[in-house]
Amino acid sequence: MPYELFLALRYLRSRQKRRFVRVTALIAVVGIAVGVAALIVALSLAHGFRDEMRDKILRGSAHLTVMRNDGQSMPDFRDVAARIAQVEGVVIATGTTYDGAVVVGPKGSAYAVLRGIDGGTGQPGADLVQSLIAGSAIPLFEREASSGEANNQRPGVVLGAELATRTGLQVGDAAEIISATSAVSSSNSNRRLVRVAGIFRSGLFEYDSTWVYLSLESAAAFARGEHAASVISVQLRNIYDVKSAAAKVRERLGPSYTTLDWQEANRPLFTALALERRIGAVIIALIILVAALNISTTLILIVMQRGRDIAILNTLGATRRSIMSIFVMQGAIVGVAGAVAGVALGVITVLFANRYHLISLPADVYSISNVPLSLNFRDAALAAGVAIVLSILSTLYPARAAAGIRPAEMLRDAN
Repeated sequence: MPYELFLALRYLRSRQKRRFVRVTALIAVVGIAVGVAALIVALSLAHGFRDEMRDKILRGSAHLTVMRNDGQSMPDFRDVAARIAQVEGVVIATGTTYDGAVVVGPKGSAYAVLRGIDGGTGQPGADLVQSLIAGSAIPLFEREASSGEANNQRPGVVLGAELATRTGLQVGDAAEIISATSAVSSSNSNRRLVRVAGIFRSGLFEYDSTWVYLSLESAAAFARGEHAASVISVQLRNIYDVKSAAAKVRERLGPSYTTLDWQEANRPLFTALALERRIGAVIIALIILVAALNISTTLILIVMQRGRDIAILNTLGATRRSIMSIFVMQGAIVGVAGAVAGVALGVITVLFANRYHLISLPADVYSISNVPLSLNFRDAALAAGVAIVLSILSTLYPARAAAGIRPAEMLRDAN
């Protein structure tokens, strides 16, 4: 073992008469551990919130939305969707519509968004099926709205759980839907009776409280328009390749079409989350810095108490660099000990919080009710690295002070 490391370890293991140094070093270790654990938890919480919001948003919306530049509907939407499906990276492309409406149930009425989905693609409403908590989505595609009306049968719809609670609707109930176009008309032609075929819960309050899924044919009947989609919803194999996929889609379809990807649609939200994550990390890094300053206090005390030892080492031929190394190693040892303890504490806290769902939020404010903490190796390594670097930097002043001790003066004062 190098003598510098031997002396660094020996100075940290103070004897009874130097208990204050040992306590100060222990406080530094605890402070760094708490700071590292807090940084890991904060980063995991920020990443978890971002990932949860992204997953919830993408569960109900498209990775890439394709529409006409003039905003008109697309009677040939199935041909357009087939051309988009040939683009590399595209998993499925389906026609859909979004229309405003009011849903009326036993408890009252509520604003809703009618989302018409095309059942002719072979994969109708895959995300919807995964989110169902009651009933079935199959009735949405059993018959067209026109034939349903001819047979005096009500088309089926699937409501969000919060919307169903507000209106008092359950599976099998009859509900009245008033299209938004009837709000400016005295006619009752836009009022339709539907049957609640299912109830879904996506986990995102905005969807659960407003969305109503129905077949594209039924949506066209509500809007008193032709059987056409207003946009094409595109799902991609890799959501982070959306920019290149959008460019390829525009190139294939020509200048008459435009695209909107999920990153552009939610840019303000994710920008705010990124800013919040950075600010939180900086604040907690300052906490670690304050804890690391305890290392300077510990080393200054050791320099004051070990002045004679340092003078003897200089007399025996120890270089200025070797003297500095002794105290830098002490700070590094304290920093590494605190970082390791902090990583362990942070990981345990994250696992415990996820196991018992400790992070709960009001869904009507934050859109999601529970936030899982997302822990990754990069966050833990970053927190530990920050702690160790700050710990080493805090040793520079006492290490230089120790290396600057003049042996003759120190030994003369000791005598």
